[in-house]
Amino acid sequence: MIGRRPQRARPGRRRPGAAHLPARARRSPGASPVDPPAVLYGWHTVKAALANPRRRVLQLWTTENALRRLAEENVALPVTPRIVRPEAIDARLGPDAVHQGLLAEVEPLPAPDVADLQPPGVILVLDQITDPHNVGAILRSAAAFAAKAVVTTARHSPEATGVLAKAASGALECVPLVSVRNLARGMETLRTRGFQLVGLDGSGEVDLAAATLRPALALVLGAEGKGLRQLTKATCDFLARIELPGPIKSLNVSNAAALSLFVASRRLASHLPD
Repeated sequence: MIGRRPQRARPGRRRPGAAHLPARARRSPGASPVDPPAVLYGWHTVKAALANPRRRVLQLWTTENALRRLAEENVALPVTPRIVRPEAIDARLGPDAVHQGLLAEVEPLPAPDVADLQPPGVILVLDQITDPHNVGAILRSAAAFAAKAVVTTARHSPEATGVLAKAASGALECVPLVSVRNLARGMETLRTRGFQLVGLDGSGEVDLAAATLRPALALVLGAEGKGLRQLTKATCDFLARIELPGPIKSLNVSNAAALSLFVASRRLASHLPD
């Protein structure tokens, strides 16, 4: 690779425990009635969710230190927090999760349909990238480069919760994560909306840094090892590579996404009128 409606729980009624599953919550308009609450943890991730008026927070678990820090930074709390010791959050998440004293149960954000995405702007399209660390890191880069959206498949992609959200470091709140059932059809929809479809592949016929790119651009990335599937390649307008000067000619997919966004943004900026 190169490049059913249960009642909302009252705060303080649950005992923390690793085996305890969160109750499903009432849905907000635009959310699927079968989606369970998402679990977010970590300072940047939870703080961004608390600051997002579109995000409905169901429960907030916080240590005394984290609650004090939220107050010092004037972060408004949409629900009454449940103050716990760090070990209680460890029991919910596992000992390896770096939660920094914050855990929130939230409703999933309503996502646009792929047909609602309009040019101009840059979109990232992910072809069956399943590692939540990678997808979260890609979302973080997408936010850094002001990408319009990240498009994934409904199957063979991680849910927008837990590890993915932590790796995204708040980017879930500002970059729409759009899911499609069929990637090739979703790409064709983007084409009809005016987006140029550029697949990133080590054997691409053109260097991305030298390619003719349009301001409405969809960069398509494949899973590590497998790369882009054949139908995905065939649906792209062309394949591009990223020239690397060192002896290793491939990158982790999240690094490839960040570098592709950088190269494409520089390339597009060079064609802007003075």
